[in-house]
Amino acid sequence: MGRKRRLISIGICCLVGLLAEAKKAQSQPAPAQAKSAMTRADLFRPLPLTKFYDVPDPLPPGKPGDLIRSTQFDEYDLPTEVNALRFIYHSQTAAGADVAVSGVILFPDAKPPASGWPMIAWAHTWTGVARTCAPSLARNLQHGPLLAMYVHLGYAVVATDYAGLGTDSRSAYADISSTALDVIYSVAAARHVLPQLGSRWVAMGTGEGGMAVAGVAEMENGLRDPNYLGSVAISPLYDMQNLYAFEGALTYKMPLFLAYGIKTAFPQFSVSDILTPEAISLYEKISQGCDDSGKQSEISATRMLKPGWKTNSYVQKYFERNRLGLRPASAPLLVIASDDDPAINETGKVVARLCKARDRVQFEKISESDFGRVIGDSARDQMAWIQSRFANAKPRDNCSAQH
Repeated sequence: MGRKRRLISIGICCLVGLLAEAKKAQSQPAPAQAKSAMTRADLFRPLPLTKFYDVPDPLPPGKPGDLIRSTQFDEYDLPTEVNALRFIYHSQTAAGADVAVSGVILFPDAKPPASGWPMIAWAHTWTGVARTCAPSLARNLQHGPLLAMYVHLGYAVVATDYAGLGTDSRSAYADISSTALDVIYSVAAARHVLPQLGSRWVAMGTGEGGMAVAGVAEMENGLRDPNYLGSVAISPLYDMQNLYAFEGALTYKMPLFLAYGIKTAFPQFSVSDILTPEAISLYEKISQGCDDSGKQSEISATRMLKPGWKTNSYVQKYFERNRLGLRPASAPLLVIASDDDPAINETGKVVARLCKARDRVQFEKISESDFGRVIGDSARDQMAWIQSRFANAKPRDNCSAQH
């Protein structure tokens, strides 16, 4: 027990230090002696979409989880003790089609344990639907300090981009089934890339990635991977139907992303059935880039969505497939959310539904409104829960408090 406490304390110190360094990097130029000697402008400029991400059409034969290609990559803004490999692998769309997905593996620059590096399959928050929105094209991989902290603690992190981000296919915007499959198959593919990886793994995600890893728990109830140990969702959980219930609260791209995701899941769907002509002109551009600096004037969601759009049969099917708690999960869940977030009530409702399905859920509320602080303040809970799963300890469950 004393060793676990020391690891947790070390991890929290690492996270605080890394977050401090990241904040410092935002306020001043990188030092001249730094490994990459990057300027501040370089630090926040996305990495280029290289030929590495281009895959043949049709894809080479392979089953979900098979490797297509991999390469070492040294240009991320990460500590020197963190090694990085980019990889592309076979995944599967929710409709069962073969699709190529890119991602990154982070692992310690040290000798692996005898059983291999324990794995954390990372699911990122939503970034957009364009290829250039891939987190593997961000210099800090969106959450570099957090991911590096886990590498310092002796874990390997396997971070998928999701289909359509990085590789050239259609993105399934925030579709739980699609993103969960990408997470699951990234683990199998990572083992082909790096034999030093162990067999056991947990899934972990923020934002929409939290929805994805909760979806992993439900999917694994059917797949029954004995090496999957559970999921950590650092994010609100919600029903997509409720997210889109009030058009006045939607940001201007949300209707466009929704139509894009429905079209990916249901190719026979026509986006013009729910989007106005004014919105169609914007819809045609959202897959062309991830930079909003030169965007057109924003228009309200009410001007984008046609009257009665919610009754469209494909919209209803998409909303229904993106509800958690309709089937049991195979492994424990840790859900961490901000107690100050208006979505906390939605999270509580979803957690109650998960509990009703007899899932083992530990639900923790953090009294912070800033998402970065939620991650930092919950670091002790995250690490203790993950360590307990790899130690085969009985998971905590506060489901009785959710009723």
